[in-house]
Amino acid sequence: MPLVSIHGQDIYFEDSGGSGPPLILGHGFLMDSRMFEPQVLALAPEFRVIRWDSRALGRTRWDGKPFNLWDSADDCVALLDHLGIDRAVVGGMSLGSHCALRMALRHPDRVKGLVLMSTRITPEEAQQKDIYQDIAKIWSSEGPIEPILHILASSFLGDPLRFTTWINHWRVLTGAHVLAAIRCLVDRDDISKRLKDIRCPALVLHGAEDTTISPSQGELLSHLLPGSVGFVSIPGASHAASLTHPEVFNAHLLEFLRAHAHS
Repeated sequence: MPLVSIHGQDIYFEDSGGSGPPLILGHGFLMDSRMFEPQVLALAPEFRVIRWDSRALGRTRWDGKPFNLWDSADDCVALLDHLGIDRAVVGGMSLGSHCALRMALRHPDRVKGLVLMSTRITPEEAQQKDIYQDIAKIWSSEGPIEPILHILASSFLGDPLRFTTWINHWRVLTGAHVLAAIRCLVDRDDISKRLKDIRCPALVLHGAEDTTISPSQGELLSHLLPGSVGFVSIPGASHAASLTHPEVFNAHLLEFLRAHAHS
């Protein structure tokens, strides 16, 4: 299993290899690097696709300590160091995109471009924070009960046929893992006023039917980023558009990478 020791964690990652321009992808809350399988199939070997599991999620061995999105950004940079990659296009969905934005702020020399999916740029609303905290409490006391798993799957994936695999992945997560990931997400600092400092090219994508994060948030993010090449709304897609609607998603991603990843 490909693990690398970074900042006290054993970070799980997969690397398609090859000599193409690198793209590194970070997953969303409760998801993991397996959500980007359609992108690896479509992009490699023209592009070198690296995907990784953040602390407390997926197959990364987390040390059990609290962490934030700046820690995740530093983890991503350290993974690039391990792979001998100086600069890459950095992408992410939701939680992963928050990491990518902070990486562009703290390590701008390492980021060729940004691919940002399903991203809320304003602080988490109090009601949504309460929902997440309730999920963590139930998960800690009762485990990953079926009603919560199915609500999450419906919100993220939309199509019931896609639920089984991801529900099985979520069943192995403990309450401590879920709580740490939720705190990393909802307690994030507000960087909206700093977005003007991110100058690299950026592609912003959002599922048109996303009920977890309104597409208007993606439009706002695209407006605030000086290097944005545009906002893409993916018809019929919910939160995890890269997974559920890969053909449309990958077409826009390929166009962006061919224009900006070779610089």
